[in-house]
Amino acid sequence: GAEPVVFDRADGYLGVMIDDLTSRGITEPYRMFTSRAEYRLTLRADNADQRLTDRGIALGCVGSERAGRHAAKIAELNTAKSLAKSLSVTPNEAAKHGLMLNHDGQRRTAFELLAYPEVEWGSVVSIWPQLNGIDPKIAVHLEIDAKYDVYLARQAADVQAFRRDEGLLLTDVDYGAVPGLSNEARQKLEKVRPRTIGQAGRIEAMTPAALAILAAYLRREARRSAAASA
Repeated sequence: GAEPVVFDRADGYLGVMIDDLTSRGITEPYRMFTSRAEYRLTLRADNADQRLTDRGIALGCVGSERAGRHAAKIAELNTAKSLAKSLSVTPNEAAKHGLMLNHDGQRRTAFELLAYPEVEWGSVVSIWPQLNGIDPKIAVHLEIDAKYDVYLARQAADVQAFRRDEGLLLTDVDYGAVPGLSNEARQKLEKVRPRTIGQAGRIEAMTPAALAILAAYLRREARRSAAASA
């Protein structure tokens, strides 16, 4: 009687594979490539525990011992990140430590310096010895997070838009009753029976116009339902 557990394209590669198979279909053996995932910068192996452990805890799949270790790790990582973001240098100060930065007068934090391809953990520790107290395993995560930070900020907006579309459910929609849909669009939607607007958009050759019609139809039906229950 529990609600189904759904992993979508922004959760993991399992979600990518299931969505590909159910919304796009296959004509040959399916192979899972990272290029299939539009959110692959988020779906990294190094952050899998950070992405999914809390969900596992909520589902009762993670024991108390592992949950405790996870909470301690996240707290330690957040503390280390806060420290790295609180320490900063000017370009002239960085040059004294062998780091050549753009002389724009802007201070850069240790976390921002780690985003530079040529800057490694040892480079920032040489400037701020207090960072040496951070556990080496946490330091690895911190450095990786810094390298991806700018790109992840951009991808977060894409994920937010994806979640919004995935929130528009197409449960039990009679596509024959949706005015304005082409016969081709109706046939594809009836065949695949997508669960959400987002999934409908990933059906091969589904047009933006058809998606706009569907979204407008759902909004009208939602208003009609709300008015009827008022």
